[in-house]
Amino acid sequence: MGESMQGLHRTHRCTEVSGRNVGETVTVMGWVQKRRNLGSLIFIDLRDRSGLLQIVFDEDSVGAEGFAKAATLRNEYVIAAVGTVQKRSAAVNENLKTGDIEVLAQSLRILSESETPPFPIEENSQTKDELRLKYRFLDLRRPDLQRNIQMKSRVTSLIRSFMEKEGFLEIETPILQKSTPEGARDYLVPSRVHPGKFYALPQSPQLFKQLLMCSGYDRYIQIARCFRDEDLRADRQPEFTQVDMELSFVDVDDVIDVNERMLQYVFREAVGADITLPLPRMPWQEAMDRFGSDKPDTRFGMELTDVSDLAAGCGFGVFTAALADSGSVRGINVSGQAKMPRKKIDKLVEFAKGCGAKGLAYLAVNEDGSYKSSFAKFMKEEELQALTARMQAQPGDLLLFAADQNKIVWNVLGALRLEMGRQLGLIDENRYDFLWITEFPLLEWSEEENRYMAMHHPFTMPMEEDWGKIDTAPGEVRAKAYDIVLNGTELGGGSVRIHRNDIQEKMFEVLGFTKEKAWENFGFLLRAFQYGVPPHAGLAYGLDRMVMHMVHADSIRDVIAFPKVKDASDLMSDAPDTVDMQQLEELGIALRPDAQ
Repeated sequence: MGESMQGLHRTHRCTEVSGRNVGETVTVMGWVQKRRNLGSLIFIDLRDRSGLLQIVFDEDSVGAEGFAKAATLRNEYVIAAVGTVQKRSAAVNENLKTGDIEVLAQSLRILSESETPPFPIEENSQTKDELRLKYRFLDLRRPDLQRNIQMKSRVTSLIRSFMEKEGFLEIETPILQKSTPEGARDYLVPSRVHPGKFYALPQSPQLFKQLLMCSGYDRYIQIARCFRDEDLRADRQPEFTQVDMELSFVDVDDVIDVNERMLQYVFREAVGADITLPLPRMPWQEAMDRFGSDKPDTRFGMELTDVSDLAAGCGFGVFTAALADSGSVRGINVSGQAKMPRKKIDKLVEFAKGCGAKGLAYLAVNEDGSYKSSFAKFMKEEELQALTARMQAQPGDLLLFAADQNKIVWNVLGALRLEMGRQLGLIDENRYDFLWITEFPLLEWSEEENRYMAMHHPFTMPMEEDWGKIDTAPGEVRAKAYDIVLNGTELGGGSVRIHRNDIQEKMFEVLGFTKEKAWENFGFLLRAFQYGVPPHAGLAYGLDRMVMHMVHADSIRDVIAFPKVKDASDLMSDAPDTVDMQQLEELGIALRPDAQ
């Protein structure tokens, strides 16, 4: 049973009490972190979202009844204590913000009792994720998670503050929208009053923010909830928070400028990081050729090297077959690892196969200049010398090569580079390396659909100098698109939008849309475009991803209060779940036997 709070008013959070309050009477409330009973004295570590504060009970100050009550306290009991702040009677705890003071209790109320928690409420919990997520309301009491959630609130506030000063208006867009093709799979919501019809939850506010530009709201921002029914990874969730923006009468440089200054401000104020502007920019093609990734981690080297020309005439069939099939041969230099055991190299081969490679070729340059290799016997001495010179190999280096279609080679070596960077401790976890990736391909070929798909979305403006290739070489047309990358993670992306009807209609045609189909799916946007549309551009960040990097969390789940697991379910609330058959009947929905 709990006691009433009547007549009590909390004066301070735990760590708001300091040496400046010595001699004052304070009222503090929170959860019991730990109790130590020394017989004549009882010490309680009281915890709230701000941190810990030591409360001392002795019979003289709190009375016999209060002292007996203090002796019954257990972990996670919720209490209110009134007392006097004093310097610590025992040794100062340098690790605590309140380590030099304590509160000598004069009265105690037990506001709520607690069962024994299924796991300790402590930082860096070793408890299995499944159990922590089932009891997420307890997990969220952990100080490290509370700091993460508070950081996210702080970052959101900083973004809003900065963007308001830059003339942005915060405007809400609908959650219940029309389902449109292109992009990830929609979450659908059946309509009761329109039987057989469905809303879609927004994957992003894209179309509505473009409409706002048509309506004259020339700088829009929204901290938007977005939903995507896709397979999850460490940095993905089915529902997530997006910092969404759109600007009128701008081009690429204008969008990049305001966002660089916003990032500099937010990271300085939130985590004290000093970000130098302007941030570096790298065209997509260069990023792929150098790092095998359009979100490269630039905190370490080990860049890819193209050796296709040197491999063209060699006797190694794996190389020549890839080149004959319009592929490439590329490698990375793992400096100083020539003595890597064969077992470890075999593991790297398996890793490469898991990334889509048929295999992985290696060449170790021994200290005496000789070679240990999976393919050296197929190449002449001068070919090997040219190869090692191109790779800038020194005695003691290990060279790893992939040969296949460019897309596979980039994927394999890009992933292998990151894996070696992690294994060899080459990544400085305390650095924030920002980078803009620009000039993305406008289109990418889908084998599954047997047609070109928009790499970003169908409203992305092509670069003017490439537009002439749209019919003859659509795959070579670059987009006015840009991604902001941090430490190998895409934080956000955006583009200049198409505001001309002729370009938009041609874009739909290239994507395989008939005029009728385009109007059926995007009619409300195209109709607006007939009434004077300004040039406009935008960008959206994953807020959760940004904060994940700020707090150096391993997973996006560590910065989301109530996350889902990999199958998109919530272990705490058991969502998704079945619903009453009457609800389904009202919606005109019948379930297949295998779905019941």
